[in-house]
Amino acid sequence: MLLIYTQKVTPRIMYVFKHLCSHLLGIPIKFTSKIEEFIAHEGAKISYGKQALGNEFFIQKVDLLMEQGFSEIEIKIQTWDDTVCFFPLPESSDLPFDIFAASFYLLSRYEEYLPHVKDEAGRFPAGESLAAQESFLHKPVVDIWALKFLEILLDRFPDLEYTPRKFRTGSIITSENTFIYKNKGFLRSFMGMMLDLFSLQLGKVVDRLQVWTRLKDDPHNIFEDLIELIKEHNIYMIFMFQLSDFSIHDRNISHNRIPHRAVIKSVADYAQVGLLVGYYAMEDIQNLRKEKLRLEEIVHNTVDHVMNSKYDLKLPDHYNSLTELEITNDHSMGYPEKSGFRAGTCSPFLFYDINMEVTTPLKIHPYAFNSQIINTTNKTKVMEELTRMLEEVKAVDGKFRAVFKNSDFSAYSDKDLYYSFLKHIHEAE
Repeated sequence: MLLIYTQKVTPRIMYVFKHLCSHLLGIPIKFTSKIEEFIAHEGAKISYGKQALGNEFFIQKVDLLMEQGFSEIEIKIQTWDDTVCFFPLPESSDLPFDIFAASFYLLSRYEEYLPHVKDEAGRFPAGESLAAQESFLHKPVVDIWALKFLEILLDRFPDLEYTPRKFRTGSIITSENTFIYKNKGFLRSFMGMMLDLFSLQLGKVVDRLQVWTRLKDDPHNIFEDLIELIKEHNIYMIFMFQLSDFSIHDRNISHNRIPHRAVIKSVADYAQVGLLVGYYAMEDIQNLRKEKLRLEEIVHNTVDHVMNSKYDLKLPDHYNSLTELEITNDHSMGYPEKSGFRAGTCSPFLFYDINMEVTTPLKIHPYAFNSQIINTTNKTKVMEELTRMLEEVKAVDGKFRAVFKNSDFSAYSDKDLYYSFLKHIHEAE
């Protein structure tokens, strides 16, 4: 057990110490504000404050974890051995920076509460982040810091108990359109075929007719192939299905269509399924509740996993809506347009609401790679970048998560290329 002395245990201190010490390192911790208890303790102990009590293991604090709300912060980046850090401390501190304040800044997404320039989709873009601007977006720095902190603690307290982690990989398969032709309705299907004819895409016209006459399966229905991969190689995949009402933003087929429901039920027999949140569900909790109930009615189970794959996260409102609906796992923390670690970590963490200054029960599962990057970047460069990130995550025994679409593996895509990326990720484990 690690005893931690601090004059005042704020919600922020409680949150970030528990995450770094207990969740990441598996070290049991206890807080105290009593100097006599701290001095009398003969086991591992550290103090966190403005000045040391004696010659104990001491980390000087900056003010961030004592504050409430958010404000502009001047951040200076410095090096710590072979990595970067910020919130530097004087030599009197046993760490050269406030590891807890820096981790809180990244995990809470503090910078996303501050004024920033949004992208064309209204999202917080990677380029606005500290990690991208200071060139550490591709490193899970919170996990790197935690392991280096553990090494220092073990050097000081060799008998300190901790729990080693194990490297894991996983993929999220999103399905905005379960089918490209099947069950689209007469008007949508007719208009689609006319567009194919006018654009001379005769192959698609033939495919449409074959799907309609049941001579061929829908090109987007590749779920059985992915389920076979799960069975053969025991890999982790979670499938996110969109069940929104049809709109200009969300164009999947009706959740009442029997083939659509059959696919979801079939996948749920072999893998975890979750809800791919629609545009209006991001805006309105009633729409979110409606979509959640639709999926629960199809799979006859509670929906615990959701993802927003392309819309603004709207922190903290959207996450608070998930909490209100008792959804416990979100997989949206990443940049659709750029690979890297949006929250500076490759490990799941609880969401901290800065507006309310409270730790929520919502667990955030960050992803580092989105397949849409493959379409906009040199393929060799993407693979090299992916390999480096996998190595970074493996070095800290973290969890690497990637996002693909079901359409990536259809006949209308370069499916061999996407399968090669999928294979590369899961073979790393």
